[in-house]
Amino acid sequence: MRKFSPEGFRHQFPALRESKCYLDSAATSLCPQTVIDATHQFYQTGGSVHRSHYLQAKQLTERYEACRQQVAELINAPQAEQIIWTRGSTESINLVAQSWLQPLLHPGDEIIVSELEHHANLLPWLMLAEKTGAKVVRWPITAHGELAVDDLAPLLTPRTRLLAVTQMSNVTGYRPPLAAIIHQAHKAGVAVVIDGAQGIVHQPTDVQQLDADFYLFSAHKLYGPTGIGILYARSDRLAQMRPVQGGGKMITHVDFNGYRLQQAPWCFEPGTPNTAGVIGLSSALDFHRAIDWQAAEAWTCQLAEHAVKQLAQLPGIKLFHAPGSPIISFVFEQLHSHDLFSLINEYNVALRVGQHCAQPLMQALGVSGTLRASFAAYNAYDDVEQLVRAVTSAYQLLTEEE
Repeated sequence: MRKFSPEGFRHQFPALRESKCYLDSAATSLCPQTVIDATHQFYQTGGSVHRSHYLQAKQLTERYEACRQQVAELINAPQAEQIIWTRGSTESINLVAQSWLQPLLHPGDEIIVSELEHHANLLPWLMLAEKTGAKVVRWPITAHGELAVDDLAPLLTPRTRLLAVTQMSNVTGYRPPLAAIIHQAHKAGVAVVIDGAQGIVHQPTDVQQLDADFYLFSAHKLYGPTGIGILYARSDRLAQMRPVQGGGKMITHVDFNGYRLQQAPWCFEPGTPNTAGVIGLSSALDFHRAIDWQAAEAWTCQLAEHAVKQLAQLPGIKLFHAPGSPIISFVFEQLHSHDLFSLINEYNVALRVGQHCAQPLMQALGVSGTLRASFAAYNAYDDVEQLVRAVTSAYQLLTEEE
């Protein structure tokens, strides 16, 4: 039976055994002991996948490939072979750009990118447009910091080839209406790539129900290890992709006259893979499956809402927070965020400060940067109180100096 106990959940994370207030999970979540143990065990025993034929290597390969099926089940992909391993969300997006879209682009073609996007879902498209003569079209947010589907329709033209949109903003926690967005884009014959890096841990994802062309995320946002990412491609899009890197393990035959590629997804995974990362991800998905994630998410958002209510009482604060989300960004009038951060840091509160790799969104919000607190299911009310105390004290010290 799946269950969730805030205290029991928190206890599984060794990084929190000391009094540590970690509020930077939107950047990287902490790892539970089971994931740490799984990765450690791999390095203790060793072995390689898809290369050697001794028993240990065969067993390791089976476990490595079984993780594809785990990911497929997590996002309801039709087949495990539609899951490609990458180094992270950034590489997944670049793979879509170079392997799928680049051969289809002509000068004057258009790529729509929402104003919410992390740089990882903007820079690859800007670089591709520069290379091919295509154009990146901005889909602006509304005055409420949201994406309006009605505003998308005029941007979709016969030259539009792709729409790039996030599942959840890493600045405000806002979640776009993906089903409606994808439906609108597909009516115009436009493919959609969804950056699920923030959203995967906070909401169920069904790529078939969404009819997503491409969906991607990273293990390190899902209580897993760093350096391992996932790219899901719909079967027709996968058939159109061509490898852009060459190396070992991706071919069935090669000589000086040419080569024959492996089938997907293996033809997109040249070289020695991040086996430890996949093993760690497998353990993280086992961990995920054992938890009532609806209850865990409700707890996480409850903490964030409690923090919002308390922070909102401070004079001059401006909050950027989508209701029902785990992310809170904020600034104070006439105070520099980095000055606040320097003081908050003295209270042992782990926050993020800056532009959060979302400069266009910062410009749209009218700020140069923000402080960001991002909650996870291992946080507690004590973390909220420590955050509020630290921010209040820092604010008072800075305003007293004035």
